Amino acid sequence: MDSIIRILIFAFSMISASSVVAQMGDGDHGLPTQQELIAPGPDGPLRGTLTLPVADGAIPDGTPVVLIVPGSGPTDRDGNSPLGISAAPYALLAEALAERGIPSVRIDKRGMFGSADAIPDANEVTITAYGDDVLAWSQAIRERLPTSGGGTRCVLPLGHSEGGLVVLAAIARLPDPCGLILVGTPGRPLGTVLRDQLHANSANAPILNEADEAITTLERGDQVNANTLTPALQPLFAPEVQGFLIDAFAYDPAALIAETRVPVLIVQGLRDLQVGEADARRLADSAPEATLSLVPDVNHVLKAVSSSDTAANFAAYADPDLPIAQNVVETITQFLGQIDE
Repeated sequence: MDSIIRILIFAFSMISASSVVAQMGDGDHGLPTQQELIAPGPDGPLRGTLTLPVADGAIPDGTPVVLIVPGSGPTDRDGNSPLGISAAPYALLAEALAERGIPSVRIDKRGMFGSADAIPDANEVTITAYGDDVLAWSQAIRERLPTSGGGTRCVLPLGHSEGGLVVLAAIARLPDPCGLILVGTPGRPLGTVLRDQLHANSANAPILNEADEAITTLERGDQVNANTLTPALQPLFAPEVQGFLIDAFAYDPAALIAETRVPVLIVQGLRDLQVGEADARRLADSAPEATLSLVPDVNHVLKAVSSSDTAANFAAYADPDLPIAQNVVETITQFLGQIDE
């Protein structure tokens, strides 16, 4: 029954992870460099990595800083997870942006990895709480990289997967936002996404009624007795994650993007097994002025995958040596170049 929740475990698992601080390189003068950056968290520091295009070099005032907000579960600042993801998509994206003159910050979520001390329990979170951290990071970045004339530096959030929902919910609270990038972001409420993923696999037929009932219960704001569920569903609806699921299921990404008043880029890989083209189009339909980029042969961890074979797609999740898809990088770079300060 493990195959029943193979895809879902990447999208919805919310387990804690031991503290891991990414290794920082000092960088050579004239080359991209990485530095540890800290923002204030509720009970302790939030930690991330600032990647600069040039060591000790000034960043032009009109250049935005991309804030990479990670996806669901125990996803670290590099985009890796102890659940079997070692593709390092965020680290590779940061490196590619730096090579094009664009600084970025990628972050560890509150309660996890380098940000383990920010809260006592990594499962005691909400979408709004993650949004609070986006605001804290925005302020920390502006303090670290002030403009030469004392103006406000553009900090542009890039949300991947669930991180897209986080930044959509937070963007209205962000001071002087200049844009927003959504990558592999669901366009439907997460309860609907979960329900559809389960129904898409014929092997799930014996548990669908039970799963649907559990999702509906959470959508109403009520807890599910996980002990009564079939063992295959218990990890998905574990008691410690139900509070987060109840909160997350209440958000409709399409409704949020309809209220957004900044330039938006929607990037969707057409080999993505977790979020589909229909999600991206639903987001775009709700925000007609947004830019929609459907990138062929790109999977959920932003790697080029030419085969329709599911096993080959998942193999890319564990391959840090496979480069990030260049069409994703070029799409993002082009959008950033159009941001009007």
